[in-house]
Amino acid sequence: MEPSTLSVIVISMFALFLLGLPIFASLAGASVIGLFYGGNLPLSVIHNSLFEGLNIFPLLAIPCFVIAGTLMEHGNITQQIVDVVKQTVGRAYGGLGITTILACTFFAAISGSGPGTVAAVGTLLVPSMVRNGYSPTYAAAAASSGGTIGILIPPSNPMIIYAILGNLSVTAMFTAGFVPGFTVAAAMTLTAWIMARRQGFRGDATPFDLKIFCLSVFKSSPALATPFIILGSIYSGMATPVEASVVAILWALLVGGIVNRALRPIHIYNALLSGANVCGAVLLIVGASTLFGKLLTFEEAPQQLTKLVLAVSSDPTVVLLMIIGVLIVLGMFMETLSTIIILVPVLMPVLGQLGINAVHFGIILVVTNEMALLTPPLGVNLFVASSIANVSIERVALGVLPYLAALLACILLFTFVPDYVMWLPRLLNMAV
Repeated sequence: MEPSTLSVIVISMFALFLLGLPIFASLAGASVIGLFYGGNLPLSVIHNSLFEGLNIFPLLAIPCFVIAGTLMEHGNITQQIVDVVKQTVGRAYGGLGITTILACTFFAAISGSGPGTVAAVGTLLVPSMVRNGYSPTYAAAAASSGGTIGILIPPSNPMIIYAILGNLSVTAMFTAGFVPGFTVAAAMTLTAWIMARRQGFRGDATPFDLKIFCLSVFKSSPALATPFIILGSIYSGMATPVEASVVAILWALLVGGIVNRALRPIHIYNALLSGANVCGAVLLIVGASTLFGKLLTFEEAPQQLTKLVLAVSSDPTVVLLMIIGVLIVLGMFMETLSTIIILVPVLMPVLGQLGINAVHFGIILVVTNEMALLTPPLGVNLFVASSIANVSIERVALGVLPYLAALLACILLFTFVPDYVMWLPRLLNMAV
């Protein structure tokens, strides 16, 4: 009995993964093998699908937000945010750890990237924590865990990709991310405080001075206004997410270059280079995944998966828990955007069959992928934080275990209480 075209495509994809080919090459290679094996579609579907995958306007927001985040890091905007947050909570147990989490939350509303948030905030605060008597493991764990909020608090690069693939409103996804994002930030902050209490890491002994704090807020007001300008332009209807990403770049140039006078031509060049690198990687993967998804649809993979899932259970919550389990395992070996790009086209029909709200599922998908940023062997945030703190990956991986537990608790909350996630989008008439 000859194997089906679908099985050949899937087996080819995993075989190419195991050979060490990049994600986009594995997807494109498996698609081409399937086309030749099946022979039911013309080869012209290759270039047509690749063009369709690249010709998606909302994708422009991703490199623009990356460029804006890099400009703000070099333009002293991140430092000003950290200084204000530190004066607010720096005196509590684990004050610098809590400052790291909150600064990551604030910076997440600028960059949209998990590793980028770790790099921007961790570079400033991890050495400061070590100098103040915190263990390098605690410092790296706090930075890497706080950085996961970067893909949940809007704007979020994974949310943009998910919305494009699911034919959803990017603004609706951003709106749904606020309540879960601040919930995760609160859980991370509580975890950092508990771990600091257990390990005896006290906060800053300097007494709070209201005059100094107000002066610091005044000096940093352009930096602190950044997320409100970016997100305000979206929710006021003045700009689309893509236009808001360009506004973010212009604001970063204004504040970093003219107000703070910290930006140099080399910084602008590095920011553009970072944006180009991210843009190239995303476009390659999205283009190849469009071809891959078209073949899977033609071979009725979504329908077969739906039948398989429904044979196990028709309870939406049980199905969500099954998907979460799969995502946690895949996240150990696959990069976040790759996971979303491969799974979403196949899972969407399953969600529709079970009546699971696509926006609600998108939030669960993104939060579950936050765990992937902290789980070896791939955990990208672990590598960034370990290099900053000069501590081994193994020690950082052990240090983030309490934060992983907090993330898992948040995922279960969002899964079992959908209204907790959806009340804000519904209030603003953005739920689908």
